[in-house]
Amino acid sequence: MHRGSGRPVPGGRGASRSGQRRRCRIRRSRVSGDRVVAPVGFRSRNLGDPRRHVDVVLAAAVGAVLLFGLILVYSATRRLDGGNGYVVRQMMFAVVGIGAASAAALVDYRKVADWWQALYAVSIVMLIGVLTPLGTVVNGTSGWYRAGSIALQPAEFAKLTTILAIAAYLGSVDEVDLRRLAGALGLLGVPVLLTLLQPDLGSALVFIVLGLGMLVVAGVRMKHLGVLVTLGIVAILMILNSGALDDYQTERLTSFISPDEQSYNVDQSQKAIGSGGLTGYGLANGPQTRGGYVPEQQTDFIFTVVGEEFGFLGSSLLVALLGIIIWRCWRAAQLAADQIGTLLCIGVTCMFLFHIFENIGMTLGIMPVTGIPLPFVSYGGSSLLVSFVAVGLVQSVHMHRFS
Repeated sequence: MHRGSGRPVPGGRGASRSGQRRRCRIRRSRVSGDRVVAPVGFRSRNLGDPRRHVDVVLAAAVGAVLLFGLILVYSATRRLDGGNGYVVRQMMFAVVGIGAASAAALVDYRKVADWWQALYAVSIVMLIGVLTPLGTVVNGTSGWYRAGSIALQPAEFAKLTTILAIAAYLGSVDEVDLRRLAGALGLLGVPVLLTLLQPDLGSALVFIVLGLGMLVVAGVRMKHLGVLVTLGIVAILMILNSGALDDYQTERLTSFISPDEQSYNVDQSQKAIGSGGLTGYGLANGPQTRGGYVPEQQTDFIFTVVGEEFGFLGSSLLVALLGIIIWRCWRAAQLAADQIGTLLCIGVTCMFLFHIFENIGMTLGIMPVTGIPLPFVSYGGSSLLVSFVAVGLVQSVHMHRFS
């Protein structure tokens, strides 16, 4: 076999059929250069069924984090309704999410990518709709649709469609020139602008981070990337000084730098986590949690529950499980069959990584409070459903890597 070409050397006249069947096809990952070896002779029998290639480690890690999250939601909401109502609804969201993830995994991601324009357009229309009277204001942000007890946050779904759009747009070319870069920035800039108008700075930051990560892996020149980062920093500073954000949002962003009375949430969060010690108070026994001193504890500040009730050991276990999810998503990017699959997995990895880092960081007081949920842990149907579909698409990339 020639290593340079990655193609098998044809056998001579005396080569046996068994020798030919043992010939292998080699692909190189676009991220790490790792080689994926697929026996050609047995491909249809051993590698043809994508279900043989489910990433069991990723699925198990997601299941463990979901179970962890249900326990934490129960404890955080026990004083509100006995903990049953929120947990039952979260379990219903999880069942729907598991079904959606399974469907996304079984369908070849390249077929999904063919629909990126329609999916992206629908998500943009939904983001525009919440800025009209159809939208509902929740916690100062008009980023929700509400029908009875059901609330839908389109920004969560737009994160996934934007990942899919950029992956399909950049993954279809060998080199990202300025024209292609401008198009990708347009795909990224529209949801960023619409979420800022809600205003939802947290979601806007997620879009920016996942977009930058995908651009780096797509091969954008570093000098172009440096210009983009500089312009982005200038734009953020201008937004903070222009009055475009509400006062409470600006105070949230600056409170971790200059703590004052506006950092009440963070103060209570730090007390809860710090009091947990090594092993915590035990399930549903945390004083801060039982007293309801930490606002939005079942959503934005749910990490305080694990810190207070399960201590450092429980917190470390949860972080480790989340780290496994990140690792497996990154690994799927390394093993992807093409650039579209690589970029899709990178986008999901960056989305999850920023959610985790920002959510846990804000509870510890080292990151600004932005209202970003913790994947598979925080209460909320939109976030949970999108997280499951994202993992399903990563599984699809992993399962169809020999197709």
